[in-house]
Amino acid sequence: MFASLFFITHFLHTNQAKMRPKPHQPFNSKLLLLPLLVAFFLLFVLRSNLSTFKDMQEETPNATSQPSHSVKTQNCSPSCKKIPVSLSQTLIHYSTSTITPQQTLKEISVSARVLEKKSPCNFLVFGLGHDSLMWSALNHGGRTVFLEEDEAWMEQIRRRFPTVESYHVRYDSKVKEAENLMEVGRGEECTAVGDPRYSVCQLALKGLPSVVYETEWDLIMVDAPTGYYQDAPGRMSAIYTAGMMSRNKESGETDVFVHDVNREVEDTFSKAFLCECFINKQEGRLRHFTIPSFRHHPHLLRGPFCPPPPPPS
Repeated sequence: MFASLFFITHFLHTNQAKMRPKPHQPFNSKLLLLPLLVAFFLLFVLRSNLSTFKDMQEETPNATSQPSHSVKTQNCSPSCKKIPVSLSQTLIHYSTSTITPQQTLKEISVSARVLEKKSPCNFLVFGLGHDSLMWSALNHGGRTVFLEEDEAWMEQIRRRFPTVESYHVRYDSKVKEAENLMEVGRGEECTAVGDPRYSVCQLALKGLPSVVYETEWDLIMVDAPTGYYQDAPGRMSAIYTAGMMSRNKESGETDVFVHDVNREVEDTFSKAFLCECFINKQEGRLRHFTIPSFRHHPHLLRGPFCPPPPPPS
């Protein structure tokens, strides 16, 4: 089903709008989307039918030698051929909307490939935008949580799409403070690995909903808050907190994605607090980090905040 759903992302790349609603250039994606929707629906139904038939064969090995009337879909519930509500809602939304997400197809594909391997999983997204339904759908069966700075925009999305889980977040920082915050981040209180909500580091986000701190996140995407002018909150604290939550996990790795790394703050803060040695891939303005649990690896706790890169092979 994931492969079929991934067709949706093939048209979500022409508009470079930001996470909050801003003026968009009109683009009629319906003509491009229609064959993809049809393909998705046919593949979904075909896969459901094949799965049902396979299950029947496993339970009745001699079914092929029995009369045709004995082969029945007795284990199929009335809803077994229906698309889940969250996916149908996503299809309808993108088929009727002329507004597309701000990431390009290639950028979306980086995160989508990781989701294909890890979903259903726990996915935390800083920002609530026109791509939110897509991320929730690509993580079908998992938990996708969005953190949004604009309360009015969040409430608008909640009314339209009540299945999307989102929380309002307030940021105290400003982009013009980035240089000072970078210096603060080098202090011992910021490089000590621990739970961000109890941290004394100025960069740590301590007022997030409890679910954010209590969940072990498999993926984190930083595509907010606003960061393109000096008095905007900037993503300094979001990037730092994403890195600290990843290090503080009980075990396993966390895939962290930072968008807009063409800007100075996103570029320098992601390299400093997610560490260049953990860069997995960069595509366009999206940078992908794979960060191991420091708590699960004591040698990482005893070492520098950013381990040195491995020697060349």
